[in-house]
Amino acid sequence: MTRRVFTGGQVLDGTGSRAAPADVAVQDGRVVEVGPGLDGDESVDCSGATLLPGLFDAHVHVMMSGVDTLRQLQTPFSYGFYEAVHNLRRTLALGITSVRDAGGADLGVAQAVRDGLIAGPRMQIAISMLSQTGGHGDGWHVCGSKIPLMGPHPGRPDTIVDGADEMRRTVRQLLRAGADVLKVATSGGVLSARDDPRHPHFRPAELDVLVEEANAAGVAVMAHAQGAEGIKAAVRAGIRSIEHGIYLDDEAIDLMLQRGTWLVPTLAAPRAVLAAAAAGASLPEAVIEKARNVQAVHDASVAKAIAAGVKVAMGTDSGVGPHGDNLVELGLMAGCGMTPEQAWHATTLSAAELLGVAGELGSLEPGKRADVVVLDGDPTDLTALSGRIREVYRDGELVAAGGAVVEPGVIPPR
Repeated sequence: MTRRVFTGGQVLDGTGSRAAPADVAVQDGRVVEVGPGLDGDESVDCSGATLLPGLFDAHVHVMMSGVDTLRQLQTPFSYGFYEAVHNLRRTLALGITSVRDAGGADLGVAQAVRDGLIAGPRMQIAISMLSQTGGHGDGWHVCGSKIPLMGPHPGRPDTIVDGADEMRRTVRQLLRAGADVLKVATSGGVLSARDDPRHPHFRPAELDVLVEEANAAGVAVMAHAQGAEGIKAAVRAGIRSIEHGIYLDDEAIDLMLQRGTWLVPTLAAPRAVLAAAAAGASLPEAVIEKARNVQAVHDASVAKAIAAGVKVAMGTDSGVGPHGDNLVELGLMAGCGMTPEQAWHATTLSAAELLGVAGELGSLEPGKRADVVVLDGDPTDLTALSGRIREVYRDGELVAAGGAVVEPGVIPPR
């Protein structure tokens, strides 16, 4: 098989180490060697650039392209599937070769990517979010109408549940529908007008059933958890990752450290809500006010978790904001105290560990799949990253260059 060598640049291998001059040799879709002076059948000139492993975004919504209640009401049901095609392509062109969709995409979307029918990153899907009545996923409004962000359809079960029995049945329906990960809201949220992000949702017995069923099926659970009590309930139940973590307190951080729980900060999310409102999006005033109230608290909370050593994986909540701006999150994490190397680690190997794929992806090490990103310039400079992605390779084959997916529309099946 052809041996391709990426030469002339430096390597930031994703393990948390600093970048250093080296070449990367790829053969048969795998990294086979990393070091100086390598040779091969083909070479890729990486002068002035840094080689990174394929990037991860551990919290996206590819079926959404911003938040606007009036727009949502006027959008045909099937339109979101076509938006997903566009959003997946934009994400892949950024060098993000793996994502965890936190609600919205069903098995058909994931299967289309897996079969090469549409271009996009590797996907793990949650399908929809488990929520209690009146919780973050409940789209009921005071007029009596229901306007859920991700309503049920044949590939996406209704996930409003109350009590352990309903939880068990609905988890099994999600698994039957193809969920790779389960998502639950253990607190209120920002985008849901009728709840408070600080209030805990679901009782321990309900969460215990969820985790029991997840363990039986060999899948992980992610928790939308913003208030401290909802965060602690999720961690005590054995949930693998806390999404957002806006109101972390010392006890919650200690619990996360004890249990090895990941934090996926999504620092871009409240900023995206406020930007949408400023641009004229139709949103309930309660939603806008909550976004204003949480941003500074969120940053401080994440900074405290980073300083304490909580494991962090990069996630953006893209879909709440536009896809294609995902890499701004690295600068936001650095603003909360991460070094550039730590931010890249959160976006590579740490995220791969969270998603359970670190044996195959997340770092440039011999034996791993050859997802390679060529980034122009100094990797310690976290500004304007989206415009600096020179090339993206997946399994050693070029899939994007100059900010665009190659061979528009189709990537050969794998």
